[in-house]
Amino acid sequence: MARKFLYFVAGMVILVLAGAFVYQVYGDDLMEVAFVPDTEFAAQEVLETNVYADTAMWLARPELVKDNPALWLPEGYEDSEPALPETGKAAVFFVHPTSFLKKDHWNAPLDDEESQDRARIFLRGQASAFNAVGQVWAPRYRQATLGAFLTEKPEGQRALDAAYQDVLAAFDYFVGEIPSDQPIILAGHSQGSLHLTNLLKDRVAGTPLATRIVAAYVVGWPVSVDTDIPEMGLDICEAPDQTRCIMAWQSFAEPADYGRIVKVYDMTIGFNGEPRKDSKLLCSNPVNGDVNSSSPASANLGTLVPNDDLSEASITVGSVPARCDPRGFLLIGDPPELGPYALPGNNYHVYDYSLFWANIRADARRRMAAFPAR
Repeated sequence: MARKFLYFVAGMVILVLAGAFVYQVYGDDLMEVAFVPDTEFAAQEVLETNVYADTAMWLARPELVKDNPALWLPEGYEDSEPALPETGKAAVFFVHPTSFLKKDHWNAPLDDEESQDRARIFLRGQASAFNAVGQVWAPRYRQATLGAFLTEKPEGQRALDAAYQDVLAAFDYFVGEIPSDQPIILAGHSQGSLHLTNLLKDRVAGTPLATRIVAAYVVGWPVSVDTDIPEMGLDICEAPDQTRCIMAWQSFAEPADYGRIVKVYDMTIGFNGEPRKDSKLLCSNPVNGDVNSSSPASANLGTLVPNDDLSEASITVGSVPARCDPRGFLLIGDPPELGPYALPGNNYHVYDYSLFWANIRADARRRMAAFPAR
């Protein structure tokens, strides 16, 4: 029963995990009262990089085998391709989305079991897409609480900045632990992808690390082609066998209503200091592995569909199409029946990975195969 309850909670929680953009469109005063902390912001002690030498600071890493959520596979699923040799695998750095909802702290305490349990569930459906091509490293971090996205108080941004410092510490440790020539895959979702956009700008752009990145999957967070990509150190993935590139998408069923999201997005400033207004969003098509394209449902290798009690998921092949629209949103046709957790406006943010789980898995494998020999 506890396991079933956690799956239910995770599903309900993720309804409101779309981040600042979705909240500013759909949020209201009630949400702020319910989730925004009414306590003072307490500056966190900066974690030393060696803190991440402790395996307890990771939700997933190579030494963790028992109950590692990133090793999960859908019920009855078997890879059609042979397993990669260990020497040919990447190291995958995955940053999970928001799982802390309480309002007694601006940042999640590391000993908060409820948010950690939710984070493990998220890894099952997201980070698992990469376990065929690499060993997944997924750090625990003092993520910003959900309420940090629901307010204009300066404490909200301070909480996000503090969370990002943990992600940086984890990443620096990760880079120091893996072989100096091992390929790297970066991936995340929602708040995790927000942190990855900054990490690419601050740790990858203009450094030798850029040559080791197979691909960066910055999913569920808006990325401006004009004002963000030039500062992130990698090109856009324009072809399915391209490497050292970035993929990003935001999923909407049709008819899609994202006009108010665009209104908020157009008020923000990009990484190059220029307004994002009227700039195109990066829209990768995870079915084709390219950008600004269309694909029929028959090309979808498999969507994760949960069972009735949400305790497992199975793969449904050929059920969801994908096409990028002119502004840069990924449209998936008629609303698929994946559960009751779609956001207003036919926003399928919750399912950004689930919709294309098998294609993401194949995409990562294809890019690994194309990655220049070490």
